[in-house]
Amino acid sequence: MTAERMARWDDMVVVGRIGRPHGIRGQVVVNPETDFPDQRFRTGASFWIRSSQGDEPLTIGSVRFHGGRAVIGFEGFASIEDVERLAGLELRVPEEELTALEPGLFYHHQLVGCVVEMPDGAVVGKVSRIEGGLGGSRLVVDGRDGEILVPLAAEICVDIDVTAKRIRIQPP
Repeated sequence: MTAERMARWDDMVVVGRIGRPHGIRGQVVVNPETDFPDQRFRTGASFWIRSSQGDEPLTIGSVRFHGGRAVIGFEGFASIEDVERLAGLELRVPEEELTALEPGLFYHHQLVGCVVEMPDGAVVGKVSRIEGGLGGSRLVVDGRDGEILVPLAAEICVDIDVTAKRIRIQPP
Protein backbone atom coordinates (compact mmCIF):
# COMPACT_ATOMS: atom_id res chain seq x y z
CA MET A 1 0.00 0.00 0.00
CA THR A 2 1.39 3.39 -0.93
CA ALA A 3 1.86 6.32 1.47
CA GLU A 4 -0.67 8.31 -0.58
CA ARG A 5 -3.27 5.58 -0.06
CA MET A 6 -2.59 5.54 3.70
CA ALA A 7 -3.04 9.32 3.92
CA ARG A 8 -6.34 9.04 2.06
CA TRP A 9 -7.65 6.57 4.67
CA ASP A 10 -6.53 8.81 7.51
CA ASP A 11 -8.23 11.81 5.89
CA MET A 12 -11.57 10.02 5.64
CA VAL A 13 -14.31 10.36 8.25
CA VAL A 14 -15.99 7.52 10.15
CA VAL A 15 -19.77 7.59 9.52
CA GLY A 16 -20.67 4.16 10.90
CA ARG A 17 -19.46 0.87 12.27
CA ILE A 18 -20.51 -2.51 11.01
CA GLY A 19 -22.02 -4.65 13.74
CA ARG A 20 -23.13 -8.22 13.50
CA PRO A 21 -24.56 -10.05 10.50
CA HIS A 22 -28.34 -9.86 10.25
CA GLY A 23 -30.10 -12.90 8.85
CA ILE A 24 -28.64 -15.31 6.32
CA ARG A 25 -28.81 -13.18 3.15
CA GLY A 26 -25.64 -11.14 3.61
CA GLN A 27 -27.02 -8.18 5.52
CA VAL A 28 -25.34 -6.46 8.47
CA VAL A 29 -26.45 -4.14 11.23
CA VAL A 30 -24.69 -0.77 11.02
CA ASN A 31 -24.35 1.55 14.00
CA PRO A 32 -24.50 5.07 12.51
CA GLU A 33 -21.98 7.66 13.61
CA THR A 34 -23.64 10.51 11.78
CA ASP A 35 -26.45 12.95 12.45
CA PHE A 36 -27.76 12.24 8.94
CA PRO A 37 -28.31 8.46 8.77
CA ASP A 38 -31.15 8.69 6.22
CA GLN A 39 -28.96 10.70 3.84
CA ARG A 40 -25.79 8.71 4.43
CA PHE A 41 -27.20 5.17 4.35
CA ARG A 42 -29.20 4.90 1.15
CA THR A 43 -29.16 2.51 -1.79
CA GLY A 44 -26.18 3.28 -4.04
CA ALA A 45 -24.13 5.06 -1.35
CA SER A 46 -20.46 4.09 -1.23
CA PHE A 47 -18.04 3.70 1.68
CA TRP A 48 -14.52 2.51 2.34
CA ILE A 49 -13.50 -0.18 4.81
CA ARG A 50 -10.08 -1.35 5.94
CA SER A 51 -9.70 -5.03 6.72
CA SER A 52 -6.98 -7.66 6.68
CA GLN A 53 -7.60 -7.74 2.92
CA GLY A 54 -6.71 -4.04 2.58
CA ASP A 55 -8.86 -1.02 1.74
CA GLU A 56 -12.06 -1.86 -0.09
CA PRO A 57 -14.97 0.15 -1.43
CA LEU A 58 -18.47 -1.02 -0.52
CA THR A 59 -21.75 0.05 -2.11
CA ILE A 60 -25.15 -0.31 -0.49
CA GLY A 61 -27.48 -2.58 -2.44
CA SER A 62 -30.33 -2.52 0.07
CA VAL A 63 -31.12 -0.69 3.29
CA ARG A 64 -33.85 -0.44 5.88
CA PHE A 65 -33.88 1.07 9.36
CA HIS A 66 -34.80 -0.84 12.49
CA GLY A 67 -34.52 0.57 16.00
CA GLY A 68 -32.36 3.52 14.95
CA ARG A 69 -29.85 1.33 13.17
CA ALA A 70 -29.46 0.54 9.51
CA VAL A 71 -29.75 -3.02 8.24
CA ILE A 72 -27.66 -2.99 5.09
CA GLY A 73 -26.95 -5.35 2.25
CA PHE A 74 -23.77 -4.50 0.35
CA GLU A 75 -23.43 -5.28 -3.34
CA GLY A 76 -21.50 -8.52 -3.88
CA PHE A 77 -22.29 -9.92 -0.41
CA ALA A 78 -25.05 -12.54 -0.56
CA SER A 79 -24.62 -14.74 2.52
CA ILE A 80 -23.85 -14.62 6.20
CA GLU A 81 -20.46 -16.17 5.42
CA ASP A 82 -19.66 -13.29 3.07
CA VAL A 83 -20.32 -10.59 5.69
CA GLU A 84 -18.92 -12.21 8.84
CA ARG A 85 -15.49 -10.71 8.11
CA LEU A 86 -17.00 -7.20 8.06
CA ALA A 87 -18.09 -7.20 11.72
CA GLY A 88 -16.47 -4.38 13.69
CA LEU A 89 -15.11 -2.49 10.69
CA GLU A 90 -15.47 1.27 10.26
CA LEU A 91 -17.37 2.74 7.33
CA ARG A 92 -15.55 5.84 6.08
CA VAL A 93 -16.18 8.51 3.45
CA PRO A 94 -14.01 11.33 2.14
CA GLU A 95 -14.57 14.49 4.18
CA GLU A 96 -15.73 16.44 1.11
CA GLU A 97 -18.76 14.09 0.89
CA LEU A 98 -20.12 15.24 4.27
CA THR A 99 -23.26 17.37 4.40
CA ALA A 100 -22.46 21.08 4.79
CA LEU A 101 -23.42 22.35 8.24
CA GLU A 102 -24.89 25.69 9.23
CA PRO A 103 -22.50 28.26 10.75
CA GLY A 104 -21.75 27.48 14.39
CA LEU A 105 -22.26 23.73 13.95
CA PHE A 106 -19.35 21.30 13.77
CA TYR A 107 -18.66 17.65 13.09
CA HIS A 108 -17.09 15.77 15.99
CA HIS A 109 -13.96 14.96 14.01
CA GLN A 110 -13.39 18.71 13.51
CA LEU A 111 -13.28 19.26 17.29
CA VAL A 112 -10.97 16.35 18.12
CA GLY A 113 -7.41 17.65 18.40
CA CYS A 114 -8.45 21.23 19.20
CA VAL A 115 -6.57 22.93 22.02
CA VAL A 116 -8.92 24.12 24.78
CA GLU A 117 -8.00 27.45 26.38
CA MET A 118 -9.30 29.62 29.19
CA PRO A 119 -10.16 33.30 28.46
CA ASP A 120 -6.65 34.35 29.59
CA GLY A 121 -5.04 31.90 27.12
CA ALA A 122 -4.09 29.28 29.71
CA VAL A 123 -4.19 25.87 28.06
CA VAL A 124 -6.61 23.37 29.61
CA GLY A 125 -5.66 20.51 27.28
CA LYS A 126 -6.53 18.93 23.96
CA VAL A 127 -9.86 17.41 22.89
CA SER A 128 -9.47 13.62 22.60
CA ARG A 129 -13.10 12.77 21.80
CA ILE A 130 -16.72 13.88 22.04
CA GLU A 131 -19.23 12.05 24.26
CA GLY A 132 -23.00 12.23 24.28
CA GLY A 133 -25.40 13.01 21.52
CA LEU A 134 -28.17 15.36 20.51
CA GLY A 135 -29.41 15.61 24.10
CA GLY A 136 -26.12 17.04 25.31
CA SER A 137 -22.56 16.53 24.17
CA ARG A 138 -19.35 17.15 26.02
CA LEU A 139 -15.73 17.51 25.07
CA VAL A 140 -13.34 15.03 26.65
CA VAL A 141 -10.16 17.04 27.16
CA ASP A 142 -6.81 15.45 27.99
CA GLY A 143 -5.39 17.81 30.60
CA ARG A 144 -2.21 17.74 32.68
CA ASP A 145 -3.94 15.91 35.53
CA GLY A 146 -6.21 13.63 33.49
CA GLU A 147 -9.49 13.90 31.62
CA ILE A 148 -11.63 16.99 31.93
CA LEU A 149 -15.25 16.99 30.74
CA VAL A 150 -16.45 20.26 29.21
CA PRO A 151 -20.11 20.66 28.19
CA LEU A 152 -20.37 21.48 24.51
CA ALA A 153 -22.65 24.47 25.03
CA ALA A 154 -22.47 27.93 23.45
CA GLU A 155 -22.39 29.68 26.84
CA ILE A 156 -19.30 27.63 27.86
CA CYS A 157 -17.51 27.05 24.54
CA VAL A 158 -17.57 30.72 23.59
CA ASP A 159 -15.19 30.59 20.60
CA ILE A 160 -14.62 27.55 18.39
CA ASP A 161 -12.12 27.89 15.55
CA VAL A 162 -11.68 24.50 13.87
CA THR A 163 -9.29 25.93 11.28
CA ALA A 164 -6.90 27.09 14.02
CA LYS A 165 -7.78 23.97 16.10
CA ARG A 166 -8.66 26.14 19.13
CA ILE A 167 -11.62 26.30 21.51
CA ARG A 168 -11.88 29.07 24.10
CA ILE A 169 -14.06 28.24 27.09
CA GLN A 170 -15.72 30.35 29.75
CA PRO A 171 -16.49 27.96 32.62
CA PRO A 172 -19.39 28.83 34.95
